[in-house]
Amino acid sequence: MKRMLVVSISAGALAFADSWTGTIVDVMCKGKDVANHTRQCALSCARGGYGLVLSDGKFVKFDETGNATALSRLKSSTKDKDMKARVTGKLDGDLIRVESIELQ
Repeated sequence: MKRMLVVSISAGALAFADSWTGTIVDVMCKGKDVANHTRQCALSCARGGYGLVLSDGKFVKFDETGNATALSRLKSSTKDKDMKARVTGKLDGDLIRVESIELQ
């Protein structure tokens, strides 16, 4: 008797994560001088959420998982300002569905 192996792969399983490098900033301060934006300000404005300012000045907001991850990374950082980071995830419109955040 022969057995047949059936493999099912969803479209989401084939999608690969992208990565971006920029500066993490809270939503309320995204249009300000991000190089001098302090970690303390970002922690104080956590309620509005976070995102990444890219090298071209474009701001891309994080999803809820990304907001929680960014807050955790900011709390544990000893750096005072210029919160450069590498973010991995999937872009969904103007929102990054964050998989990981590495402060640099």
